[in-house]
Amino acid sequence: MLYWLYQAVGSAVLFLSYPLILLLVRLRPGDGLGLGQRLARTLPACRKKNDGTPRVWIHAASVGEVAAAGVLIRELTAGGRQLDLVLTTMTAQGLTVARQQLPRAICSFLAPLDLAWIVRRVLAHVRPDIYICLETELWPAMLRELRKAGTCMVLLNGRMTAKSFRRYRLARGLMGPLLQGFAGVAVIREEDGTRIAGLGVAPKRIQVTGNIKFDFPPEDIPATSLHYRKRLDVDREAVFLCGSTRDGEELLLTEAYKTLAAQAGGELVWVIAPRHLRRLDEVHGILTGLGLGFDLYSELAHRRRRQKIVLVDCLGELARLYSAGDYNFVGGSLVARGGHNIMEAARWGRPVYYGPHIDDFRDAAHILEEAGGGFRVADAGQLAKQIIQHMTDTAAYRQACAGAAAAIASQKGAAGLQATMIIRQLTGSRGQAQDIY
Repeated sequence: MLYWLYQAVGSAVLFLSYPLILLLVRLRPGDGLGLGQRLARTLPACRKKNDGTPRVWIHAASVGEVAAAGVLIRELTAGGRQLDLVLTTMTAQGLTVARQQLPRAICSFLAPLDLAWIVRRVLAHVRPDIYICLETELWPAMLRELRKAGTCMVLLNGRMTAKSFRRYRLARGLMGPLLQGFAGVAVIREEDGTRIAGLGVAPKRIQVTGNIKFDFPPEDIPATSLHYRKRLDVDREAVFLCGSTRDGEELLLTEAYKTLAAQAGGELVWVIAPRHLRRLDEVHGILTGLGLGFDLYSELAHRRRRQKIVLVDCLGELARLYSAGDYNFVGGSLVARGGHNIMEAARWGRPVYYGPHIDDFRDAAHILEEAGGGFRVADAGQLAKQIIQHMTDTAAYRQACAGAAAAIASQKGAAGLQATMIIRQLTGSRGQAQDIY
């Protein structure tokens, strides 16, 4: 009953808004804000190979999940394993990053609206042998139609907060049968597995693997750092890098920057990377209003830096740009936005700083803080105070760097475990929700 109500409401909303959708498509030539793809009207050519190569459909919600998909794909195709890969994202930003960073042979497009007749159209187009859902992107119509089609489904990097669990429990009659269709579920922590089992997934199909987002491939850290520091045109200066900042944070961080710049005697470069590019004008206005000059990161590809502040104005750079930072702050945490991937900054062996609102990355914060590489602060004033301590106490700073590196090393292996789950399923009986351990 809940499923049919869900479908009825969704269909009604689409029907009532269809004239507006047509107008938007007309006003925005091309794909009209991605609506053509979301309605399965203008899907890219994704012809399935007829040589027996398994078709693997990976669904990644946004930019962070696309990065995780990249790690998974490297593991899945290691040793020359041939797979026919398709990737969908929920956000246009995620799709942009996927097309920039993943192999060009991967067919990428926006995920369909979660209405059965649209999902069926996409399934007929993609014809997957296996569907991989990254994190807990649970769309009822998608899961139901995949199961009806006999497509094997696997949930990777699964996480289930207490809040999400309570919400899903209210709709257990809807979600329970859909979750039972997963042949295997890889979860980040024990408590994630316990909650997912509480929604109806057989415990023997659940494996705790750790977080694939924290299992980074080997990297030449000194070379990467040197590359990005040259791009920023820094030599002796320290770099205070603030990544994934959200509404209201830049103004708070400005005070921290001024305090740190005074402590460093002007030998400090502040790099700001807003989480969403649509906020660039807003951040531009904040800096200009405070009389702070800045360079755009994109311009530094063609000329030298002129200001002490750099505003990052392009996608896909932040994860590696952190390598240039001496003091890396991860946003969405001074304001109540749940935080962002702090391990992305820690992977470069530098201490990571973040505010109190780190709810979405509690596990990462616990790992980092226990290793001595993560520093949770109450506000921008405490942030400046903590960084000044590291500026003046080099032994404490080196210890924090080592702690961050140790935390990352402790997470190795998650990608391999999750890839093995997929490979076992592909080499078994496709299309059936079978036990894979």
